[in-house]
Amino acid sequence: MIIKKMKKLLIVLSVALVLVSCGRGNQGELVGVRKSSSHFSQPDPYGMVFVPMGSYTMGIGGEDINSSMLYEPKTVSISAFYMDETEITNNEYRQFVYWVRDSIARRILADVNPEKFAITETKNGETLDPPALNWKEKIDWKSKDQDIREALEPMYLPDHERFFRSKEIDTRKLYYSYYWVDLHAAAKKEFDGEKLKANDYSIGEADNGINPDRKGAWSNRKQGYTDRSVYVRQESVNVYPDTLCWIHDYAYSFNDPMTERYFWHQAYDNYPVVGVTWQQARAFCTWRTQLKNSFLKAKKSAPVSEFRLPTETEWEWAARGGDRLNPYPWGGPGTRNVKGCFLANFKPLRGDYLADGGLTTLIVGCYPPNHYGLYDMAGNVAEWTNSAFDPTSYNFTWDMNPDYTYNAKEDDPPVMKRKVVRGGSWKDISYYIQVTTRDYEYQDTARCYIGFRCIQPFMGRNKGDNPNLSRVYR
Repeated sequence: MIIKKMKKLLIVLSVALVLVSCGRGNQGELVGVRKSSSHFSQPDPYGMVFVPMGSYTMGIGGEDINSSMLYEPKTVSISAFYMDETEITNNEYRQFVYWVRDSIARRILADVNPEKFAITETKNGETLDPPALNWKEKIDWKSKDQDIREALEPMYLPDHERFFRSKEIDTRKLYYSYYWVDLHAAAKKEFDGEKLKANDYSIGEADNGINPDRKGAWSNRKQGYTDRSVYVRQESVNVYPDTLCWIHDYAYSFNDPMTERYFWHQAYDNYPVVGVTWQQARAFCTWRTQLKNSFLKAKKSAPVSEFRLPTETEWEWAARGGDRLNPYPWGGPGTRNVKGCFLANFKPLRGDYLADGGLTTLIVGCYPPNHYGLYDMAGNVAEWTNSAFDPTSYNFTWDMNPDYTYNAKEDDPPVMKRKVVRGGSWKDISYYIQVTTRDYEYQDTARCYIGFRCIQPFMGRNKGDNPNLSRVYR
């Protein structure tokens, strides 16, 4: 009897404890929704270096050979971020091109053989509409299956365009389509450059080319709110570089070998990619973000910040390498080290391209890095930034993470399509490789002396400043 009573007492106590833990687990205190031990530590992205937050005086007050007053000094403060230690190389950009090629091929093969190349259900049995692509299934480009060969045939150049019977992918068909959210338009309650009326949130039935599959997803006047989908923009960009840039940039120079081999040959794997427009560079950043976050999602890990092009202020802060007053990334006032060797790939002396060891581009990382560990922030190739170019932007932008952006449309005048280019290149004299020098190029133009690198914003204040504590002062 005593044992039975003890068992009943234990059962009652267990039930009571469960009820207490369910209803009063937080003891009435504000403890948040996560466990106190949970925390997030942003991993260092592969091939990137950390650039700490800081303040510096952007622009110059002295030398201005153009007398254009584009460099008025201004003190700015920048948040921390990661940046690629080198410019994006041909080999790295090829990964993007091949991914686009393979995704197009898989979409074609999913219609021919959906069992292999299409995923119609999730692991939980939920139907996927439209189906996802199966990236685990390899593509046999030389398959003996006639149906597969015929399905992939449109991806190749037509017979009459093939040189010496060489069967090559038609790069004109390599388009990457993606969506992005125009947060600036959302903040201003604008759509396609037109402000929405306060009492009329209905845009209309037409989709204006944003997303033709999303009909009827507009604002509802009766409900009194703006449908967020009106701020979703769609871009479709051909990703293959303009390999002819070596010829049309220098019409009276023999650059045919670079045109024929530079992008795809393994001899140039570690050379900076060129012939890439600003639009292509931005598309690469979006793809890189999706590639990383898709991997993290499969591992059930938290997503990371987007990869993107740096603003021109972020670029200049990174290029200075902590040396706030010196004109070059290596910190000195000149272009040579103590041994008399040039410190960048540019056009020294009176136009002697070979004096610095290179003729055109060089393998990335040939010269010493700056104090942040960044290579080729001066010379080799100039670099796209995310910023639109305006001669007076230093005057009207904020002094905290300043940025001036404009998403130019195809029918906008050319002056609205100018994007800031920084760093100078192999064809520039020393003045143009200084960290303060500004230049611009049009967003739909590709050059044989312009490349790019990505950044990833740091989530937090500074590296090492996110302790595993619920309160910093505890």
